[in-house]
Amino acid sequence: MANQKGGVGKTTTAVSLAAALAERSLHVLLIDFDPQGNASSGLGLRAAPDETTIYDVLVDDAPIQQAIVATSQPGLRLVRANIDLAGAEVELVSAFSREHKLLRALESVRADVDVIVVDCPPSLGLLTVNALAAATGVIVPIQCEYFALEGLGALRRNAELIKGQLNPGLDILGFALTMADGRTNLSQQVVDEVTEHFGDLVFQSMVPRTVRLAEAPGFGQPITQFDPASRGSMAYRRLAREVIERLDAQHRDLDNKESA
Repeated sequence: MANQKGGVGKTTTAVSLAAALAERSLHVLLIDFDPQGNASSGLGLRAAPDETTIYDVLVDDAPIQQAIVATSQPGLRLVRANIDLAGAEVELVSAFSREHKLLRALESVRADVDVIVVDCPPSLGLLTVNALAAATGVIVPIQCEYFALEGLGALRRNAELIKGQLNPGLDILGFALTMADGRTNLSQQVVDEVTEHFGDLVFQSMVPRTVRLAEAPGFGQPITQFDPASRGSMAYRRLAREVIERLDAQHRDLDNKESA
């Protein structure tokens, strides 16, 4: 889950989508990869100073199993982050194969989960590079506001660069429209503009701007638990169905290439 712009609903989408996927009986691992730790606190699981986090996994090579904790959503587990992760950008500069630290850490758990969701920081730094080097797909949340396309060109170029040099299996899985307000012409203009630029890569499911989505993190729950019947919950469940369809198509394409 990546977008270098802040405030676009990236963490809300990471948490809510992960929970919606887990609702569908998938084993989901959510990696909080943002030093702000909002995905962790949004699930009511902020790490204490002496607990293992993704920082320890990246910098000290702690086994990632030590950092995994259960959440209130069955099937959803979390690797937490805290402000220590901000120092990883500097501490990893001299590390061997620094761009693949997350990829190597995940090797021991890939067989135990169906989907891994990584909530990237709002930047294109070394943490985001690590996430993209480990991923098979990128979901880009786009806020339905002015300047929605600002910076997306740089993100796509970085993704293509990483695909060419570090991770040939990386693709943009789709663009998710967030904070949509059906009462305004602006939202529709942004939808039209994004669709014109990215075509079929834009998910059909749009996430509305709702108070309940904003309230859910304060109660330490994903929206699918906090208010299961809300518009936000329904939107993320629809998005989860689309994501599964695209992942299935991605796997079929990979199988076809390997068999050829």
